Amino acid sequence: MIRVTRIVTAAAAVLALAAATPGTATARPPEARAVTAPVPGAPDALPPDWRWIPPAAGSAGGGRLVWTAPEPVPVGDARIAFFAGERLLGHPRADDAQRRFTLELGESPRGLGDDLRVISAGRRLDAAGREAAAAAARRQSPPPAPPAAPGPVNPVDPGLPGPYRTVSGEYTLPSVRLPGYPTAVEMRGTVVSPVGAPGKRPVALFLHGRHATCYNAKGEPSLDWPCPRGTRPILSHRGYLHTQRLLASQGHVTVSVSANGINAQDNETADLGAQARSSLVRLHLARWAAWSRGGTAPDAVRRAAPADLSRVLLVGHSRGGEGVNRAALDSLHRPPAAEDGYRGPVNWTISGTVLIGPTVFGQNPAPDVPSLTLLPGCDGDVSNLQGQIYVDGARGSGSGTALHSAAYLIGANHNYFNSEWTPGQTRAPAEDDFGSYDGPDRVCSPGAAPRLTATQQQKAGSTYTAAAARLFTGGDDRVLPLLDGSGRSAPSAAPARVFTHAVGGHRTPLVVPDPSVAVTGGAVCLQIPAAHTSGCQDRDTTDWNSAHFARWRVTPEEGRYAVTARWSAWSRGGTPPVRMTVPDPVSVAGSEALALRIAVPPNTRDNRMDVAVTDTSGRRAVLGGVRIDGLPGTGRITAHWAREVRVPLTAANAAGVDLKNIRALELVPRSTRGQIWLMDAWGWRPGTPAVQTSELPRVDLGRLTVQEGDSGVRTFRVPVTVSGKGSGQVRLFVPTPDGEQVASELVTVVPGTDAVDVSITVEGNTRYGHDLSRTAYVKAVRNAAVGSDRGQVLVENDDPMPTISIVPVADSVVEGAALTWRLSMSEPVDTGYFAAHIGIAPVTGGSPELSTRDVDPVWFDNHFGASPSPERPLSKTWPEYTSIVAEFPADGTEMDIAVPTVADTGREPVETVALVLLDEDGNGTGPEVRGTVRDAS
Repeated sequence: MIRVTRIVTAAAAVLALAAATPGTATARPPEARAVTAPVPGAPDALPPDWRWIPPAAGSAGGGRLVWTAPEPVPVGDARIAFFAGERLLGHPRADDAQRRFTLELGESPRGLGDDLRVISAGRRLDAAGREAAAAAARRQSPPPAPPAAPGPVNPVDPGLPGPYRTVSGEYTLPSVRLPGYPTAVEMRGTVVSPVGAPGKRPVALFLHGRHATCYNAKGEPSLDWPCPRGTRPILSHRGYLHTQRLLASQGHVTVSVSANGINAQDNETADLGAQARSSLVRLHLARWAAWSRGGTAPDAVRRAAPADLSRVLLVGHSRGGEGVNRAALDSLHRPPAAEDGYRGPVNWTISGTVLIGPTVFGQNPAPDVPSLTLLPGCDGDVSNLQGQIYVDGARGSGSGTALHSAAYLIGANHNYFNSEWTPGQTRAPAEDDFGSYDGPDRVCSPGAAPRLTATQQQKAGSTYTAAAARLFTGGDDRVLPLLDGSGRSAPSAAPARVFTHAVGGHRTPLVVPDPSVAVTGGAVCLQIPAAHTSGCQDRDTTDWNSAHFARWRVTPEEGRYAVTARWSAWSRGGTPPVRMTVPDPVSVAGSEALALRIAVPPNTRDNRMDVAVTDTSGRRAVLGGVRIDGLPGTGRITAHWAREVRVPLTAANAAGVDLKNIRALELVPRSTRGQIWLMDAWGWRPGTPAVQTSELPRVDLGRLTVQEGDSGVRTFRVPVTVSGKGSGQVRLFVPTPDGEQVASELVTVVPGTDAVDVSITVEGNTRYGHDLSRTAYVKAVRNAAVGSDRGQVLVENDDPMPTISIVPVADSVVEGAALTWRLSMSEPVDTGYFAAHIGIAPVTGGSPELSTRDVDPVWFDNHFGASPSPERPLSKTWPEYTSIVAEFPADGTEMDIAVPTVADTGREPVETVALVLLDEDGNGTGPEVRGTVRDAS
């Protein structure tokens, strides 16, 4: 059990101004100009593309941190996050123009400093990050290594069209309501089917990812739904016709469904649409199941071949990939009814999934469902290739018999798998998602040797999707060597270079790194450490991007490990081996070879090592040598990716090694230098076993919103649902209240028990305080399934904000002295940070106004970060809007604000400055207060 005890108070209020002089309110602040702050090191120290808007009248939340992009950020699938250094601050909301991103932040801006970052799937978007990337691109670096020659040709090429003609059509059904989505979601599908294929045919359902939904006559995209008058929908679901036609010619009934209604709303949901997309997929499958039993079907379905719903392949792109993964999970392990948009019977069987450049925000791959994940090496949207977790995260879940494969496509971007997202292939606005704003890239910029054209990329994607369809729905092992790390190639995918590796299937675990593995000559490293200079990586010295180490929701994250080693010298005597000793003997009896997944730095060549095993009696055998070449890479792409290498166990059998009792695995360096990251090692044999479906417990975390109350102590718990059958293990993560640390523990879960317990203790009172939330996350570890991985208790403020008054202390001074006012709160607050937002208003009535050169230059710079020249009225420091922020001391109710002036030699009339308290929209909340400065002569 994890209990977070925190005495919280809620509050809030009306900002009032008591003063003698009536006046006018200032104008609403423009989008481009921000609030500055009165203290050095606060928002005036933020980078120039960042702004802080403090809390203000009538707001129960904290202030707002705003980042403005230099140009619109295209609507995509990756989620944008704000970081302060390594600390996640949260996920902002975008404005309609996709340029201004705002995060409600219930803390002072003090301490955020200048290390603010905007990160999307591992790629920095903020100005400082882009400048660093541009500088790195300008530095001379070795040219990227050419990709290895294609492997031996596979006897069966799944990219060749099949014997059947195809027929196409489209259906539209009444829209559906999904939980958490105010607007109904369309039920629309494009069908491509074989003609003349005998019997019932396997089904392939496609789901596109998150993209703009509408566009106008000027080609400007938007995220509206339904599309407003004068705009057209972007037909993303028609973007996979090239693959649908290939599969249909080979005998599959295919349907690609539209999800624009989800795309327009999913960023407002906790799971970013995973459950809604699952519901949508299962709603379509339920209709197909009903039609296959004789129900009245649309014309496009009646003209299609009969569908076999016992053999269903789900194909999802980007967030659609996460959606079909959730649909596969939900088909085996039902979700909580309150969160689900489909509650009917499951009259289908998911045989496998193909996930194209997928997101995996929940990092919860569906157990016991075979999968192929396509990883585009030049992905500019989901650029950290987080979909790798559908392979790595599947270890230990379920029976282990399902094959989980990853295919790395050198030179492929994110968008071009969908022709409706491809320039030149669609009428809708489209672009190459791999941007070159920070200079050309030697691997991924258009025209670079490894970069694929759109047609080449689509051909390769279709070929590997067809391979998965033949294996998962047809059991055709002849295509297995294309998917399982055997190194075979398909001519239809040429000229694309595609590398694969896999877990599951006929594999027996030998080494899956964790702290129980004793390592000499290297080390077990934490993949997601607290600091970026520790663990498996040092990003201060290495251009590091690894799909295997894609971040989840917490940092650090216990439970994810690799073995790392480095050597830089070699002699005839040899470099000491990297020896991994497992805590208990492991059996690989019955295996033909050992399969190892090992990553090496990009562009390196000839990383050679021998592989040896030792049994419990001390017998040792060198199984053979392996050579691993790095993928072509630059600092802008994710190219630290594990290659699968195999060594036969023949030598071990000849040496009498007991394969039922292996104690240690060794990697013996044979190259002069090298660096490796071992992800895992397995006993391997060919073929595909029948998938065994396990009875598993399923864990879903929920959300609870409560009022703080005025008195008493109450305890609230994050809602937890444990359903299904059996016993399994999950890891529970709970960030500390300050967000600086994460508490984690392994929990054994059984349906009907409350082993997952995250509680928050709240003491009510009548003082103002910000809303308080506590969040918990859960991840499957062994023999368990996770649906909703994020839970939260939100304690809402329910008390009024104290009133603020302002009275003069020195409002008439001689130049060289400081104008001073005293701000007072009517009562203490529990926010820790409380500030008043004060506008400098234009002086009316004909009085001369204090100018930018009449005030102390250090004070001016600290507040505004601008030059006082040319001289201008202080209210016009910024053309439309000028303000300062006065932060009350912790636990204090009074503070003085000062405007220090400077003396000069010229004679001047009495000059005036006008101040007014502002609300969060920049509107005045009361009359002005004025101060006057007399000439010193």
